[in-house]
Amino acid sequence: MNRIDQLISNMCPDGVQFRPLGEVAHIRNGRDYKGLGPGDIPVYGTGGIMTHVDAFAYDKPSVLIPRKGSLNKLYYVETPFWTVDTIFYTDIESQLVVPRFLYYYLEKLHLEDMNQAGGVPSLTQTMLNPVPIPVPPREVQRAIVEILDDFTKLEAELEAELEAELEARRKQYAYYRDWLLAFSEMSNDSIVWKPIGEIATNLDSQRRPITKSSREPGSYAYYGASGIVDHVKDFLFKGDFLLISEDGANLLARSTPIAFSASGQIWVNNHAHVLQFEHYSTRRLVEAYLNSIDLSAHVTSAAQPKLTQGNLNRILVPIPPLPEQERIVSILDRFDALVNDISIGLPAELAARRKQYEYYRDKLLTFKEAA
Repeated sequence: MNRIDQLISNMCPDGVQFRPLGEVAHIRNGRDYKGLGPGDIPVYGTGGIMTHVDAFAYDKPSVLIPRKGSLNKLYYVETPFWTVDTIFYTDIESQLVVPRFLYYYLEKLHLEDMNQAGGVPSLTQTMLNPVPIPVPPREVQRAIVEILDDFTKLEAELEAELEAELEARRKQYAYYRDWLLAFSEMSNDSIVWKPIGEIATNLDSQRRPITKSSREPGSYAYYGASGIVDHVKDFLFKGDFLLISEDGANLLARSTPIAFSASGQIWVNNHAHVLQFEHYSTRRLVEAYLNSIDLSAHVTSAAQPKLTQGNLNRILVPIPPLPEQERIVSILDRFDALVNDISIGLPAELAARRKQYEYYRDKLLTFKEAA
């Protein structure tokens, strides 16, 4: 018998009393912060901390519950804070429940599944107040919190370790990519600089956007400026293509690649250029080159950054002989595989850890109700 089972057996052998959420925690509405000055107090919305101000609405441990929009993220806060009107805070009866125990239990319940709104997802106090909450002895609650805190700490450490390894791989890949593609520093008469419009066929005229409300779900990837944004039931293109962001802040920020290969049967909207090449190596070489250089000189800086088809077609790219292209691309593909292997492995490892955590959390927080 483990420690928790022993505690429950000794302290509540006949089961645990359940009480409505509204009795163990009073749900309060957030409010506007715009009249406040800047400061050190965090302001929480459904997406987390929005800003910092010079006043607080509450200064005791609390569980924050989104009431509109993204409902799948709870927050546990111990320090003074402010909340806006899209998120509830809870005034917890701490003599009944340990605040962090309540957080873990509400997390287990997946409150977002209670949403019944037809438009913007929402939760109400009327929906939340009756939710039954187990109230075992506080010693049992504290013991469960201690175990779950240790588990989440280990999970966070693993995630940080894997993310650091992934970042190191990405930097290594970028270094060797840039070294391999430093053609301007080479004296090689066999390298010819050509505009993209001469080495690729532009298929932009075949693109067609579909509004989100009009898309019919399916198995075909629907691409936009940053890659796959949805899956739909039909396709526009079939083959191997290089897609290049046409607009968006990422053209200048470059937080993600602006050129990416896409193969098979796909749909592309009007936010990504569609190019087709004669050779795989040429396509991959151009993809790597575009992702390695500063394109700001080719981007118009109107209300939204835009890489027009005309400007794209005029970008000069280095074209060595096909055997040299194949050699360079072979090296890049091997490095790319190293990065992608851990990119694929990282979410898989984290998902496995998350499932393990959820299994033990749910097991620890499952109680027999007292008669």
